Amino acid sequence: MSTGDPRLADPAWHPWGWDPLGVHVEPDGHVNVALWAEGADAVEFCLFDGHHEHRIELPDQRHHIFNGRISGVPIGARYGFRVHGPWDPHRGKRWNPTKLLIDPYARSIDGHFRADPAVFDHNRNLDSRNDSDSAPFVPKSIVVHSTFDWGEDSLPQTPWHDTVIYETHVRGLTMTHPSVPVQQRGTYAGAAHPAVIEHLVKLGVTTVEFLPVHHFVSEVHLLRNNLTNYWGYNTIGFFAPHARYSSAGTRGQQVDEFKEMVKAYHAAGLEVVIDVVYNHTAEGGMDGPTLSFRGIGNDDYYHLTKDGFTYVDYTGCGNTLDASHPHVLQMILDSLRYWATEMHVDGFRFDLTSTLARSLHDVNMLGSFMSAIQQDPVLRRLKLIAEPWDVGPGGYQVGGFPVLWAEWNDRFRDTTRSFWRGTSTLADLGWRLSGSADLYAPEGRRPFSSINFVTAHDGFTLRDLVSYDHKHNEANLEDNRDGSDNNISANYGVEGETDNPEINAVRQQQMRNLLTTCVLASGVPMISGGDEFGRTQHGNNNAYCQDNNISWYDWNWQPWQSELVDFTASVIHLRQSNPAFRRQHFFAEANSDAAMDVLWWHPSGRLLVHEDWSDPGQLCLGMEVSNDSPAGESGSFLVIMNAHDHVVEYRLPEPFADAQIELHTCDVSPDIALGVAYLPPRSSAVLTTP
Repeated sequence: MSTGDPRLADPAWHPWGWDPLGVHVEPDGHVNVALWAEGADAVEFCLFDGHHEHRIELPDQRHHIFNGRISGVPIGARYGFRVHGPWDPHRGKRWNPTKLLIDPYARSIDGHFRADPAVFDHNRNLDSRNDSDSAPFVPKSIVVHSTFDWGEDSLPQTPWHDTVIYETHVRGLTMTHPSVPVQQRGTYAGAAHPAVIEHLVKLGVTTVEFLPVHHFVSEVHLLRNNLTNYWGYNTIGFFAPHARYSSAGTRGQQVDEFKEMVKAYHAAGLEVVIDVVYNHTAEGGMDGPTLSFRGIGNDDYYHLTKDGFTYVDYTGCGNTLDASHPHVLQMILDSLRYWATEMHVDGFRFDLTSTLARSLHDVNMLGSFMSAIQQDPVLRRLKLIAEPWDVGPGGYQVGGFPVLWAEWNDRFRDTTRSFWRGTSTLADLGWRLSGSADLYAPEGRRPFSSINFVTAHDGFTLRDLVSYDHKHNEANLEDNRDGSDNNISANYGVEGETDNPEINAVRQQQMRNLLTTCVLASGVPMISGGDEFGRTQHGNNNAYCQDNNISWYDWNWQPWQSELVDFTASVIHLRQSNPAFRRQHFFAEANSDAAMDVLWWHPSGRLLVHEDWSDPGQLCLGMEVSNDSPAGESGSFLVIMNAHDHVVEYRLPEPFADAQIELHTCDVSPDIALGVAYLPPRSSAVLTTP
């Protein structure tokens, strides 16, 4: 180890040199280096110039933070850490200075992870550490000093009840987009291209939710199968924008390119929400690579079993970050605030959020993570979206999160799919259409606590949902064992693509039905990117490792796809133009003193009664809703849904006897005569009073 290095400046120059963590350029040109590594013996700051490595031992340690001020470090320099300490994996200690470690607070990361067996394969008993140097095989942290000019940028702050979310992937969104320059495809710059933003604005969405943009690497088993992690749920840098999504460079340029994207979206009135993965890291389980956290403080960063040897896995990914540990919680909050204040994002969707709420292994909504978010003056004002489950005991928490949070509502997904497939009763559908008050009202929450979705990145696309009975994941090289078997899908006669015009007509109509249900139901609709034009993954319902045409959006549309885009825009416009579909409060109940503002109509023209809701043969209903607006706008709508495979003669309620059709999902408009609407099989329509 190098001691007394001439580059070292006086560590006592600043009494707070241990804060902030990471590597930061000081006004005088020095860089301040600080790494938290409780229990370690020493830390080396390692600078790379080509293949040459220069190591500097950090001379000061306060509050378990190793610190030093160093001169002559240029912006864009590559670096890492080597941490010295005892090797005692049976007690959770895995320090190994032969492993170059990524700075947990790195603002930029450059280079690729190569899973060399000689370096990263370990005997499971770990009686001796692997002494092969990992530096040639791992990414390097980058010294960053951004002076980005945000100008007049401000967050759109779209109210929750006006929000329509578009979930998408930075790379897949533009890899084949004909208007995006080739060098910008698959990048932040490509996502910010005017043609892409124009499409989003025309569609009418308000909020773009990007799959993970924190720097990630691919799992070892994927690399050895010549596959890569495409979705990005394998984070190794919680402060660094993923380098591969940058067209400008990876020595810090990705930071400004991400900011340019956010600035462009804000200028168009669009919010940017990012999907964040704080529940686990890319270091995986017992046999995973040592890339950062494991070599800095293994038993501090991760949940371990009582023997301190193996990893507790609530995520299905090999390890679980311990968000209840004070330093890990600090890192997560520092990361969130960085993306909020420095990167100007509008909110976060938290992957497997139940994991973050675990205290002493139990999910605790009053625990340290939830309490910290609640108290934070920056974060509590942003959009906070939970994926309200993990794979551990007690992990399914739909409806259980605090009032600040919105949640992915998988019960909406499953109920909507079941209804339109013709395999559901009306009982659960009524709750889902009206905002899932059974899940959210008891805790004083609102309809917009429910993120309503039919499809998402995980699972079938909308087109595949109506084209396949079964998953087809052979390209993932896992013998089709991966991915869910509970798709609640239907192929309507042929598995996969077909030239049969009758089958295709049914499928396209079902796509319109599913979109209409999602967008017009009370709550916050989320559309999976590409569903608006019928994107297909050819039956793959777990395309996490398919960075190719299986996952990339195909912008070369057939006529029916262009028509589907127009339809999607029209149903979103209907929602955004009428407060009846953007409710801020739950509907008044039948036994309340307030006037009822939702009525459920039977096809015979009467109100539904208790027995109707549980009748397995009843697959048609009408939902009458009125505007819920402080401005007092008037107007009522009747949303009729017919999931039967035959025509239904729907007798219209008296107020709608002379109604006009505002929107429908049929190939031709349904006939209305003498107060009866003749609804074609598997169709829906929205009627308005004259």
